[in-house]
Order: sequence, then structure tokens, then C-alpha cells
Amino acid sequence: MSRMLRASAIMAAGTLVSRVTGFVRTMVLASAIGVTALGDAYNVAYNIPYVLLDLLLTGVLSSVVVPMIVRAQQQDADGGRAYEQRLISIAAVALAVVATIAVLAAPYLVGIYTTEWSEGDREVAVTLARFILPQIAFFGVGAIAGAILNTRDRFAAPMWAPVINNLVVIGLLFAYIAVSTARGDITKATDTDLAILGLGTTAGIVAQAIVLIIALKRTGFSFRPRLDVWNAKLGEMGRMAVWTFGYIIIVQLGLLLTTNLATAASKIAASEGIEHGVGYTPYMLGFQLFQLPYGIIGVSVITAMLPRMSRAANEGRLDDIRSEFASGVRLISAVMVPASLMLMVLGPAITVPIYAHGATSVESAIYIGNVLQVFGLALVPFSIFQLLLRVFYSFGDTRTPVFVGTGTTACNVVISLAAFYTLPARYAVMGLAFAYAATYGIGAVAAWNMASRRVQGLGGWAVGSALTRMYLAALPTAVLSLATVWGVQQLFGGLSLINSLIILTVGVVLGGALYLFIAHRMRIPEVNSIVGLVAGRVGR
Repeated sequence: MSRMLRASAIMAAGTLVSRVTGFVRTMVLASAIGVTALGDAYNVAYNIPYVLLDLLLTGVLSSVVVPMIVRAQQQDADGGRAYEQRLISIAAVALAVVATIAVLAAPYLVGIYTTEWSEGDREVAVTLARFILPQIAFFGVGAIAGAILNTRDRFAAPMWAPVINNLVVIGLLFAYIAVSTARGDITKATDTDLAILGLGTTAGIVAQAIVLIIALKRTGFSFRPRLDVWNAKLGEMGRMAVWTFGYIIIVQLGLLLTTNLATAASKIAASEGIEHGVGYTPYMLGFQLFQLPYGIIGVSVITAMLPRMSRAANEGRLDDIRSEFASGVRLISAVMVPASLMLMVLGPAITVPIYAHGATSVESAIYIGNVLQVFGLALVPFSIFQLLLRVFYSFGDTRTPVFVGTGTTACNVVISLAAFYTLPARYAVMGLAFAYAATYGIGAVAAWNMASRRVQGLGGWAVGSALTRMYLAALPTAVLSLATVWGVQQLFGGLSLINSLIILTVGVVLGGALYLFIAHRMRIPEVNSIVGLVAGRVGR
């Protein structure tokens, strides 16, 4: 636990700064282009390279590449150096080709996600996509470099590099605000406006990749080009990755449906006279905020946990796998449980100060907060689900997650369609967020049963008991936050900027302190460990 906690703390610090700067980036973006048509066009274009990277690389990193790098480091005479060089060299060439093809195919890629859009709106998204898609090559090479750093227990750079990305993009967004007269009006956006938005986004990824490459170079890594693909174990990687590709494709099909339903809901709502954004951009902004607690704590714990679990799996140490997993679940849940309750209670109070500026109205920001409240239901099951997948990946098992992903995606499709066709357009996106939460709840139960059989038990009763105690400790915080929301609105009216800040001060600061106090009194060890680590570092 202490080793994982220390490694996770290093990453969490970088991730926290990354997420804070990401908050600022999102705030400036929403202020610059709003949450209606131009915002939707940008977010669709922004999402496409990440979909392609998920299909080609990102999912394979954790499920296949990291375990194979660990194996090469353990078994190869050179400690895996040549293997790592081949990976980066082949990835750089392959992803550059993919990026080129994607730019040429931008109209078709955008068309997949925007079936209900007008030709003018779609053309703006295509132009943005052509500026953004080249980042595929840079992001992929940086991701490989980050994976190699993680296998060497160098966790700081991969978590701090996104800060540089965010700062670059923030600077270019301010340039857009300074020179553009379009702001959130898609009909007034010029080619120069779109170039600033698109190329600024790509410039951030380029800067992030450079930071990771420099960090890897400082570990003694030699960037020697190696294109001898016959020695890269691509056949073995392909056999392992084929199931991962299947899982990613299934998940992306669910995302494709969600995107189309959200963009369609936006157009239907606009035709009904609803002027504030209720489509894809509110969904994405709510999703990004929902991911914040998991990104700071969950990703940090998983990143520290996976290489050790992979080594334990290679050596047949099931006890160590169970111990790593149980520690990870408890450590993540100590933060995710109160965070989920706060998101469900404080959603609009969180989003109004962040998004209600410039081209985004208070009403639009409140709607994003409503979506965030629904996403809060998913935080704990989503985090546990991601941990469970790493149990399979540590064994090199990429097949089982496909079956889990197929079932959960089927649930997501059914619930999403039901929400879209039964709810009014203004509530459809909230229904899509609920479908996401229900999907991961079902998926976590299924994945737990399968993983438990794989490692001969995951300590379900102990984990369940720990979660129950955490919820009991967090419940007074939720009650305090809810009472604050009600009291402020009764005394001062709606959710203005000042009212939201008052609610957040009481709900987050006092509520967080109340949770820590109660958890300490209940002797929840994970909370005490986190507090002790932070206090120790502050004391230095």
C-alpha cells in the first residue's frame, strides 16, 4: 500500500496540476466558442483523433504493450532496449501514415458522427478536423514514450506533460478571442479562426510529445531508429491485441451512437426554440468534469499498479495480484466515494463558475451541471471497472474484456436509445449520461465475477465492507452540501457566480473536512494514509 501510495502521490500531483490547467483550458474554450453549433463542431473534430488512437494504440498500451515491455526488460539480454527502440520507430512511421490518411478522409470521418447536421456546420467540423488530425502521430509517439517511462517507474513526466499541452492551447485560445469576431457563431467563423482553433490544439500535443521524449532521453534511452519489424514481435502483439481491438471497436460503436444521439438532440431542441446548448458539447464538458477525480487518483493508482501486477502474473504470484488489486480499489474509493456524492449534489454549482462566461450563458452552464450530476452516479463503478480490466491485462488476457465490453455496450445502446426516444430533447443528453452510469454499474459486476474466478478470489466481502464505511463517512458531507444548495437559493435566489462560489466553499471545503474527520474517527486506513502522506510532505 505505501509503495503504491507514494508512486500514486507523485502522479496525482502532476495530474492535479494537469487537470487544473485543463479546467482553465475548458473554461477559455467554452467562453470562446460556446456550447452550441461551433462548440459541437469543434468537439466532434477534437474527438475523432482520440477515437482513432483508441482503435490503434491507446487501449493496446495498457493491455498489450506495457506487459510486453516488462517481459522484454526481464528476459532480453539488453534489458529490452532494442525492443523499446523498435516500438517507437515503428509507431512513428505507422502513425504518420495513419494521420495522413485521416486528414484526407476527414469528410467521411466527420460524416459518421454528424448525420443530422447541415452541410455548412459539417464543413466547419471537417476544416477543424483537418487541422487537428495530424496530432495522431505526435500523441502516439508520446504515449509509447510514456509507457516506457512507466515501466521504469518514472511516473512524473507522463503526468506533468499534459500541463504544457494545456498551457499552449490556452495561449492560442486567447489569441482566438483577441482576433475573432465570430466567437460562438458558426456562420461567422473564418478560415483564420478555424486555423487558430485547430492548429492550436495540435500544437499542444506536439509540445506534450516533446516533453515526454526529453524525459525518456534523460533516463539513458537511446533513440536509435529500428525498423526491423521481424524482431518487434508484432505477430505476438497482434495475437494479443486482436481482442483488445475488438473491445475498443465495440466501445467506440457505443460512443458513435452516443455522439449521433447527442448531436441529433441538439438540432431537435434548436427546432423547438431552445437556445441554450443541450447537445454533444454539454455531454462532453460534463464528461470531462466527471473524469477529473478518476484522472487524478484512479489513473495514478492504475499506472503504478499495472507494471507490478504484470510482473506478479508472469511469476505466478496470485496473492500479490489480489493484494495489489484490493489496495488499489480501497485507495481509489476513498476519494471516489465522496467525490461522486459531491458531483451529484453540487453539479450546477461547479459548472456555473467554470463555464458561464463569454459565449456560454448561465442557463447553458446549469444544464452542463445537470449532466454532471447524472455522471456522478458512474464515478465509483467506472473506477472499479477500469481496475478490473487491469487484472486481465496483467495476465496478457485481452479476450475476456471483449466479452465484458460487448455486454456492457449492448446495455448502453438499449438504455441510450430508450432515453433518446422517450425523453424530451432537452433531457435526452442527461438520459445518455444515465445510460453511461448504468452501463458501468452492470459492467463492474460482470467483470468482478470473471476476474475473481481468474485469481481465485478478490476479497469481495472486505472490499464491500470498506466501501460501505466510506459511504457512511461521506453521507454527512452530501447532506451538508445539499442543505447549503437549498439554503443559498432560498436566501439569494438562483445559481449566479457568487452564489455558486458560496455553495462550493461550504460544500467542498467544509464538506471535505467533515468527510476527513469522520473517516479518521471511523479509522478508515486509506483516508488516514492519504492524510498522513500529504501532512508529511507539507511538513517538509
